[in-house]
Amino acid sequence: MSSMNRWRPLVQDGLLAVAMALFLSVVVAITPHAGALDLAAALAGSLALVAWRRAPLAALVVSAGCMLALAAHVRPGPSAAFPVIVAVFAAFRAGHRLATALVGTAFLGAGLMVRLPSADGALRDLQSLSLLVGWFVAAGVTATVTRHRQAYLEEAERRAAEAERTREEAARRRAGEERLRIARELHDSLTHSISIIKVQAGVAVHLARRRGEDVPPALLAIQEASGDAMRELRATLEVLRDADHAEGESLASGLDRLDDLVERARSIGLPATVTISGTRRDLPSEVDRAAYRIVQEALTNVSRHAGGASAAVRVDYAGGELVVQVDDDGGADPDAPPVPGTGLLGMRERVAALGGRLRAEPRPEGGFTVRAELPLGGPS
Repeated sequence: MSSMNRWRPLVQDGLLAVAMALFLSVVVAITPHAGALDLAAALAGSLALVAWRRAPLAALVVSAGCMLALAAHVRPGPSAAFPVIVAVFAAFRAGHRLATALVGTAFLGAGLMVRLPSADGALRDLQSLSLLVGWFVAAGVTATVTRHRQAYLEEAERRAAEAERTREEAARRRAGEERLRIARELHDSLTHSISIIKVQAGVAVHLARRRGEDVPPALLAIQEASGDAMRELRATLEVLRDADHAEGESLASGLDRLDDLVERARSIGLPATVTISGTRRDLPSEVDRAAYRIVQEALTNVSRHAGGASAAVRVDYAGGELVVQVDDDGGADPDAPPVPGTGLLGMRERVAALGGRLRAEPRPEGGFTVRAELPLGGPS
């Protein structure tokens, strides 16, 4: 498309020059005593208009010289001034006012001396010369108006671009301020609470071991979960405080921590199995994080809403997509699908952002299934 836009002005200029050359060729052909040199002058003066946009002064000088040579020999009438008028318009529009006025005046003066307009008398010559002067002035005025209009449009575009850039900067600044506000709120609320949970769980584990008692699995799960929560919260705070900071992304959880996630679910009494099929390979970071979060949310929902159920986690590295499925054998009723909560909505948003598909519904044989198909190529 850009190539076509680049060539379009040249094609238009070429068509203008060819049309002018054909017109003057006809004029020369019907003019008495015209010869090959006259035709060559007409063609050269017309074809010079190919450069009227890129080299307006050169086009003006060439067309004026050729048309004067033609007019001096065969006197074709006012039509010989047409290429010069076009070149005057181009040179005026380009801002070469003084040079254009000098060349135009020289052309008109020389044309009067060689009786450019016609050969039917001095009065007729002056009338036709006045007409040519009017055409030249009109070309200059039109070019000036066009130049000012183009300058106005360019200034309007520049101001629009500046306004858009200012709006984008203001939006980025507001987004940055909002991220910092959220980071402060998370730090002041969640960090303190999670730290207390972690410390208290650690103290309880230490005291139990000191007394020689068996540490309850649930207490160990709380200690481990609070540690993971602190780690992920710190990573989230780093991302919120610096949108360009990539280290926080690398600290986020992925499928490399799937075993820890499932083991923690088992420690709180949820029987869970993991099946991985296909050839393991490096995943795009956003797919890796989404898969982990989907399994995490699905296991959380099983432990909350399907007491006594077991869960089966399946991860399939299949072709160009990653399939993550979590099934449970709880008491979900196919005829009474649950109302989606924030967890299911969050899963759908994650999958939709990656251009994938999510199915979360009761199973015909009982229980609930969550199946996410995540394309490895990113959003479509």
